[in-house]
Amino acid sequence: MTLETSFQRRSLPLEFPFTISRGTTTETEVVTVHIEDDEGNVGIGGAGPSSHYGETAATVEAVLPDLLAVVEDVDDPHQLARIERRLRETVERNPAARCAVSIAVHDLAATQLDVPLYRYWGLDPRETLETSYTIGIDDVETMREKTETALERGYDTLKVKLGTDRDIESIRTIREVAPDVRLFVDANEAWTPREAVSKIDRLAEFDLAFVEQPIPAENSAGQRFVYENAALPIAADESCITVDDIPRIADRYDIANLKLMKCGGLREAKRIIHVARAHGLQVMCGCMNESNASIAAACHLAPLLDYVDLDGSLLLDADPYDGVPMPNGRLALAELERPGTGARLE
Repeated sequence: MTLETSFQRRSLPLEFPFTISRGTTTETEVVTVHIEDDEGNVGIGGAGPSSHYGETAATVEAVLPDLLAVVEDVDDPHQLARIERRLRETVERNPAARCAVSIAVHDLAATQLDVPLYRYWGLDPRETLETSYTIGIDDVETMREKTETALERGYDTLKVKLGTDRDIESIRTIREVAPDVRLFVDANEAWTPREAVSKIDRLAEFDLAFVEQPIPAENSAGQRFVYENAALPIAADESCITVDDIPRIADRYDIANLKLMKCGGLREAKRIIHVARAHGLQVMCGCMNESNASIAAACHLAPLLDYVDLDGSLLLDADPYDGVPMPNGRLALAELERPGTGARLE
């Protein structure tokens, strides 16, 4: 079997400016990988790199030739363990770049067998979840308007970015607009430990599911303080990068938030899920601002998860790739009519 590989860099505008505690973005740069076999089957994968973790579209482009050379050398997309091991040996860092290749190879392997990825993994598509839809930081009135838009589009789970002096007012306003939705918040490391405990005490009255990454990832002692004193469950995002982090966060968090772009591949993502379960943690899969070239693959993990925050493609002004159907935010794996991840160029 001969495999032909290629990749392309794209800049994708967001529907609305997206602000978190670290800054504002209006577009995202992604790199898409295509791997085609000699029978015309195509595997698609995507990288949505984050500068917070030391990656950009340029660094992804720089290492992809070496990573794709591994795939061409192995020449069998079903040798997934061998391929991902060699990807790590070839490029130690750059997880988003490695992940794009991992996704494309998984997509091709399942496509060759004419089955969706969840079936390739032996998972039940009925055990799926509803993704949250993110409301970024803004003035209170704009956050109200964005919440109303989300409700009009049928989303029943909202994630709200916090990290300003109007956090409580923002959540109070959103709860007035959306009294019945499942709601959680993400501070992206913006608070001090004592500030986090104080704010979470006040936020608890708004019936939140949990609080994501309230304090900086490097503050290990502060994380334990928040975990032991907070009135709501705490999720780890920036504190949870790879499977090696799970034992370190197990006594400081309730939920591990894995992201494909942080961990470097689909096999590594599944390892994180199983190790987190062994340590008594719930598990969520989140995302960066990404296209369906990568989001579609993450959707197939849903039967293994407690929460999904896979709205990266929903936040784009337009996505060149189609993926898993998401009516009203529900990951409808059973309705997927294509093999592999379901990602296809529209």
